[in-house]
Amino acid sequence: MKRVVVVALLAVTLPMAARASSIDFANQGGTVTGSEAAGLTLSSTLTGVIGLSGGPIAGTNLGTVVLQTGALTGGSFAAGGTLGAGTITITGNGSSGIPTGTLFSGTFSTATWASLGTLADGTHAFLLTAVLSGGSGTTFQGVVDMGNGFTGIGTITSGDTSVVVPEPGTLGLLGTGLLGIAGLVRRKLTV
Repeated sequence: MKRVVVVALLAVTLPMAARASSIDFANQGGTVTGSEAAGLTLSSTLTGVIGLSGGPIAGTNLGTVVLQTGALTGGSFAAGGTLGAGTITITGNGSSGIPTGTLFSGTFSTATWASLGTLADGTHAFLLTAVLSGGSGTTFQGVVDMGNGFTGIGTITSGDTSVVVPEPGTLGLLGTGLLGIAGLVRRKLTV
């Protein structure tokens, strides 16, 4: 009976899925270039951060967002398709309370390039979406171009990257549960 209570207590303190909060990074402007064989490279200006160092921070130039995808693996740039694995790096420049240096660096296994159609002014809208590896978040990047579908260069209208951050309390519970299991294993080995 005592073992059942101990195991039940460990099950409560060792959560299977940690609750998390997030940090949202907003970007605007910049360029996207690429080819179907090489993939896409996006470089944009970081313009807002929510969930880092307290409240929301907004500005015209807080840093940079750089995203690189792998080659096009299906579909086309003009109609939409799937791109290979890539990386995203978000850096701060020290302005408005944003730290200097890398704020986030992550990877993704695939990205989706979707055509959103032709706008009233004749430009073509596209959306690049990637789920970051390890369940660490997602990124959405809006792009427009002036040609007949994407031909290798465009302008980033806006983007949003949401990064999942584990809560310190959850990490404490996880550590407590792991210590409890280690104690049980040690006791079992010494008996």
